Amino acid sequence: MCGICGFTGEADLKTLEKMAGTIFHRGPDDSGYYIDDSINMGMRRLSILDISTGKQPIHNESKTLWTVFNGEIYNFAELRTDLENRGHRFYTNHSDTELIVHLFEEYGEDFPNYINGMFAIALWDKHNEKLYLIRDRMGVKPLFYSICSSNILFGSEIKTILSHPSYRKSPNFEGLYHYFSFKNVPAPLTAFDGIFQLLPGEMGIFSKGNLRKKKWWTIRFTEDPAIDENAAKEKILSILDDATRARMICDVPFGAYLSGGVDSSAIVALMTRYSDQPVKTFSLGYEDELANKEADLYYARKVSEAYKTEHYEYIMSCQELKDEIENVIKSFDQPFSGTISTFFLTRLMSRHIKVALSGDGADELFGSYLSHRTARPISLYSELLAAGKEPAAHIDSLSPCTVEFLRDLHERSGGDESRWRYLLYQFGDEEKQKILSPDFIQHIESQCTLNLVQQSFAQLSAKDPLNRILEMEWNTQLPDQVLAFVDFLSMAHSVEVRSPFLDYRLVEYAATIPGTMKIRNGTVKDILKKALHPLLPEGITSRSKEGFVLPVFVWMIDKLKDFTFDYLSPERLSSHAMLNKHAVNGLLNDYYSGNRSLAGRIWNLLMFQIWWEKYLS
Repeated sequence: MCGICGFTGEADLKTLEKMAGTIFHRGPDDSGYYIDDSINMGMRRLSILDISTGKQPIHNESKTLWTVFNGEIYNFAELRTDLENRGHRFYTNHSDTELIVHLFEEYGEDFPNYINGMFAIALWDKHNEKLYLIRDRMGVKPLFYSICSSNILFGSEIKTILSHPSYRKSPNFEGLYHYFSFKNVPAPLTAFDGIFQLLPGEMGIFSKGNLRKKKWWTIRFTEDPAIDENAAKEKILSILDDATRARMICDVPFGAYLSGGVDSSAIVALMTRYSDQPVKTFSLGYEDELANKEADLYYARKVSEAYKTEHYEYIMSCQELKDEIENVIKSFDQPFSGTISTFFLTRLMSRHIKVALSGDGADELFGSYLSHRTARPISLYSELLAAGKEPAAHIDSLSPCTVEFLRDLHERSGGDESRWRYLLYQFGDEEKQKILSPDFIQHIESQCTLNLVQQSFAQLSAKDPLNRILEMEWNTQLPDQVLAFVDFLSMAHSVEVRSPFLDYRLVEYAATIPGTMKIRNGTVKDILKKALHPLLPEGITSRSKEGFVLPVFVWMIDKLKDFTFDYLSPERLSSHAMLNKHAVNGLLNDYYSGNRSLAGRIWNLLMFQIWWEKYLS
C-alpha cells in the first residue's frame, strides 16, 4: 500500500519529493523515485508485502517499463507462477507490484482484467513514451490528474497536484454545486478547477500532450429469475470466504473493524477460519449514553466473545470532533458531509495493526439504504395507481415503506425513478438557488443536478427496480462517497483497508440476483443475511441497521450549537460571499427552533465552510 504521484516533463526531483511529501501519511515507511528526460514518478510506501525487496518504483527486465502502484493484488501468487511459466523473470521476492510490468508485457492494455485487487497504477512505457494511469474496478483506490502546459500531473490525493508549481489553485464551481446535493463532489469532477479523478474501472493513456481515456470494466446487471435461493446462499458464502482468505495475506499485523452489524461480524467470523491467533477487532463508542450506539458495542462484544477476538474499543467525545474536523477535511481535500467515523476509530487501530478488513460494500450490493428500501415499493405504488387500484389496500406489498411516504414521494416525482431518487438528496436545484449566493450562481451557468442524476439512470443495464438503484449508486455514491471516506480517513492514519465484499467475483455474481431476493417482505439484505446466518451469534441478523456513523445530528442540537453558529456566522460567510448568509441564517433558526429534519443540510453547509476557509480563504 502506498501513495503515488508524478508528472511528465523535464526531470525535477525537488518538485517530485515535495509532491510525495504531501502524502507521507500514505507511506511513512519508505519513499522511491524514478526520473528520466520525460517522466517523474514517486511514491510513499506503507510496507505490507515483500517488505525487504518490494521497494518501488519497479521495472521490467529491460528497464523499459516502470511503475508505481497503490493497492494490493490478491491473486498475485497465481499470476506470478503463470508469468514465470511464460518466461518472465522476477527480481523481487514476492512483490505484487512487479506483476504489473510483466502483465503489461504479456497482455498490453488488457492486463488489468487479470488482476483481482484494489489499485491505482501509474505505468511508464519508456520506449513508446506513454504514461498509463489505471484505477481498479470498484474505485477503491483514488487517482487524480491535471493537465498543465501539455504535461500531466497525477497523484493519490489532490494535495499532490496542489503542491506542483504548474497548477494554479481555483475552485470548480460545477463540482461544488453538485456537492450540496450529493454530500460529495461527483467524479470525474473535483472541487478544484482543472483537477479530475479517474472513474472506477477507467484507464487513461497520456502521450505527446494528449490524454485518451477508456473504461476497461463496467458493472452489468443481468438478473437471473431462475436463481435458486439455496444455491445463491452457498455461492455468496463461498466467494466471500475465499475473498476474506485472500485479503488476509500480508507480512504485517492485521485486524478488522467490528460495528456489531451483519457485514463486519461476518468478516470477523470468516477471518477466524484462517488465523492461528486471535483476530484483533476494533469498535467505536461514545461518551454520550446513546441507546443505539450502546447497542453497537453490545453486539460487537457479543461477536468478539463468540470468536475469541482480541477486542479494542475507542470511546470518543464531541470535543474530539471539533478538535479534528479540519484534519478530516484535509484528508479529503474537498468538502465532504458523509460518514467520517473511520477517521477516529482508525487512529486507535494504527497503534496495533497496518491492515484492516471491513464489511464495506455489502449494503450497496444487497440493498439497505432508504433509496434501496424505496425502490420496489414506489414502483409497485405507481403500478397500482395506473391500474386504478388503491395502494392502501396493498400495504403489505409496499413494506417497508408507508403509504403516506410513498404518496408524497410519488406526487412530487410522478413516480419517475430518477426524480424520486433525486428528491432524497440533500439540496435540490431550486433549493440551491436560494442557499447559494448570486456570486456563486453566476459561475455555474445552467448546471442542474437533476440532469446529472437522469444521465446516470440513462446508462443502466438493470431491469429490476431495486437493482437499478443499486447499479446507479454503485457507479456514483459508492466510489465517490463510501469508498472515499474508507480510503482517505484510514490512510490518514497509515492503515490499509481491505473489503471482501468488493471482490469483483462477488460483485458480478450479486448483479445476477433479482432484487426480490435482496429486500424481501421489508427485510433488507435478505439473501445475504440468510447466507451468513450460520456464522453469527443470535440476534445479529435480526437487529435493525444502525450504520457506522457519528452521532453528529445529536451533538448538533446542543454540544455543536455554538461551533455551528460560529462557522456559519454572517461575518465568516461574508468573507467569501459564496453562500446566501440570510438563507443560511434562516435554516439555522428553523433547525434550532425544532425542525430537526434540517440537520443534514446544516452539516452539509458547515463542512463546506470549513473546507473553503482551509483551502481558498
